[in-house]
Amino acid sequence: MADVYNWQIGREMEYPYPEARPEKQWGAVFDLNKCIACQTCTLSCKTTWTHNEGQEHMFWNNVETKPYGSHPIGWDVEILERLGVHEWGSDGVYEGDTIFEARDVEWGEMAVNDGPDDNHAEGIEGYRPDDEDWAYPNLGEDEPAGERIESDTHIQEDHHPMWFFYLPRVCNHCTFAACAGGCPVQAIYKRQEDGIVLLDEDSCQSFQECVRACPYGKSIYNPVEMNSQKCVGCYPKIEQGKVPQCFENCLGKIRMHGWVNRPEQADPSAPVDYLVHEAEVALPLYPQLGLEPNVYYVPPINVPTDYLTQMFGPGVEQAQETYRKARRGDEEYRELRGLLHLMGSTEWRIEEFDVTEEEAIGYDKDGRTVARVPMEEPQYERDRFDDQHDAYRLDIT
Repeated sequence: MADVYNWQIGREMEYPYPEARPEKQWGAVFDLNKCIACQTCTLSCKTTWTHNEGQEHMFWNNVETKPYGSHPIGWDVEILERLGVHEWGSDGVYEGDTIFEARDVEWGEMAVNDGPDDNHAEGIEGYRPDDEDWAYPNLGEDEPAGERIESDTHIQEDHHPMWFFYLPRVCNHCTFAACAGGCPVQAIYKRQEDGIVLLDEDSCQSFQECVRACPYGKSIYNPVEMNSQKCVGCYPKIEQGKVPQCFENCLGKIRMHGWVNRPEQADPSAPVDYLVHEAEVALPLYPQLGLEPNVYYVPPINVPTDYLTQMFGPGVEQAQETYRKARRGDEEYRELRGLLHLMGSTEWRIEEFDVTEEEAIGYDKDGRTVARVPMEEPQYERDRFDDQHDAYRLDIT
C-alpha cells in the first residue's frame, strides 16, 4: 500500500503510487472577496485553448455562484455525500476518509504500471457526470442563500444574513492528482519541472476514468475528439516566466500565480508561500478529498463560517479575521496588504516581493522589477465649480 504524506490534512494517506513531488510546484491564490464573475477569465481561456470541434461544453476555467451554482451540476454535493461526514480534529488533522481511502482498496496489491485489466480508478471514490450535467455552466448564477433582508435589516461588516459569492475554478494541478492516479493507460502525468498535470491526448484511449476520478470535475471528455481534455496550466507561458492567460486577463485582479512549497520549506518572500503559509489567509478547496490541490482561496468575509469550513477546512475563521485586519489597514498586516495590491498587476510571474512605506514591489526570478503599486491610491480634490466649463462638479475627489 502506497502511503503518502498530505500536509493539508495533517497525516499520511493512501494513494495508488508512491510520493513523487516535482522540483517546483505550480501554485495559485484567488481572492474571493474581489471576484465579480465577469467571466473574462473563462473567455480568455476558451478563446486561447478550447475553440475546436467538440469544445462547446469545454470550460477549463469557469466561475460558479456558491452555494447553488456548480459545473458540472452538483459536482461538489455528489462527492461530499459519497464521502459522508467530514470530521477535523482539534489539531487540524482530518479524521475522515479521502477519495483514495473510502473504498478500502489494497493499493499494494495492484501493479505499479496501470493497464485496462488492473484499473486503479476502481479504487477511487468518484462518479462520472451525465452528459446533461455539463450543459449548464451558469446554473444558479447570483442566487442568494440565507435570510430575507428587510428594510430595517442591519448588515454587519462580517457575515451577511443573505449571501452568495463567486468561485472561479481551474484545474488544481494536484500533488496527488486523482486523474493521474486513475488513468488505466497512464496518459496523464505530472511534469517534474513545474508540477503541472498534463494529459497526452495521443495516448488517451477514452476510458474516461480520469473524468470519474477527478472530484473537481476538471477532466472533461470531448465526444468529437474522443478523448479527455483539461486545463494545461498555460505551461508555454509558465516556461517564459509569465502568468496563465486567465490570470493576466482577470479584471478584478484576484489571481496570483507562483510556486508553492510544503510548510517546512516555505519561502516567506515568495507570494504564494506567504499567503498560504506565512499569513495563512489562503486555503485549499475541499482539502478533505485528499488530492492536495495547489490552487488556494482567500475565503469571502461576508459568508457564514460553517459553510466555508466544509469547503476550505478548519482555518477559515482565522483567515477571515486576518484579511479584515489587512483591509482595515492594521500596521501589523501591512505586508499582506501590499501583496494583495500586487495581485494582477503584471503579466510576469512575481517570485519575490517587498513592501516599503509607499509601495509594494514585485520581482521576477532574476530579481528584475516587474511590478510597482502604491500602498495608498493618490487622491486629488478639484474645485466644486469649474470656471472653464461654467459647471458644478458632483464628484470632486
